[in-house]
Amino acid sequence: MPNSLSLPFDLPFRLDLNSRSLLVLTASLVAAVPAIYMITAGAVRNRFPELLEKRVCLLIAHPDDEAMFFAPTVLALARPETGNHVKILCLSSGNSEGLGEVRKKELVQSGLALGLRDESDVFVVDNPKDFPDSMTTHWDETKIANLLTKAFAPQLARQRAENASEPTANIDALITFDGRGVSSHPNHISLYHGARGFARALTEGKPEWKSPVDVYTLGTVGLLRKYSGGLDLFTTIASTLFSRGGQDPEHPERLVYTNNLFGSEPKLGTAWQAMTTAHKSQMVWFRYLWLGFSRYMLVNDLRLEKVDQEQ
Repeated sequence: MPNSLSLPFDLPFRLDLNSRSLLVLTASLVAAVPAIYMITAGAVRNRFPELLEKRVCLLIAHPDDEAMFFAPTVLALARPETGNHVKILCLSSGNSEGLGEVRKKELVQSGLALGLRDESDVFVVDNPKDFPDSMTTHWDETKIANLLTKAFAPQLARQRAENASEPTANIDALITFDGRGVSSHPNHISLYHGARGFARALTEGKPEWKSPVDVYTLGTVGLLRKYSGGLDLFTTIASTLFSRGGQDPEHPERLVYTNNLFGSEPKLGTAWQAMTTAHKSQMVWFRYLWLGFSRYMLVNDLRLEKVDQEQ
């Protein structure tokens, strides 16, 4: 009587073959994904418009925002061949744990690592009364807007009084967080509203004026996309299929910046270095996870704000 539990004599061989096939397939995918990312990232840089020959200010809330969230943007814009002059304006010293002076120095080091020209291109507003480093405090958007106006459009009041033909500013583009602040941090969100207030002030009551400053905001994505690393590049590209406009090379509606995994700048390794070497005081264990898995270390998706069309 045959044994119903008997197994084919070659089953171990079959299992071993299947295991090897699965291992080979997995290894192939692991090797292919970075290669596909690099090819796609290169295509993105060729497809999307860039900011060139612009005076650009990155508006952040805390030292390390520039490296954790905006590294692909800063690295791309600060490349010498773009002709851009990039500055960073930070509205707090990040002093919630008493490390404000240390963190201000770290921000300068990080900015230089990301390609800024000089230490003077980094400015920190150390005003804890108006702009405290706090997870629970929303900053006054009017105070932010007034600060930006004073810094970047100091002649605005005179130009209004003299009924000038158009306003002027000493920057061409302002980049900051969007209305969800990427991490829902109230300080980040406040920058969004303050930046829009600044943009409105440039043309308020003057419908014939054209704003001299474009405001771009970094898009917030869901949790899954946020921690999908370079894979989110493909989702970002897919979302552009449904976007409109963006053909004006001087004022593109959408900008996508990506870091290379290796090779030439902009490079992921440089972004990592800006965090691990410059921002040493902030390198607790969970930030290493951010460096390894966050899409913001590899992909930035910026959108032009349409504040001049508001009623």
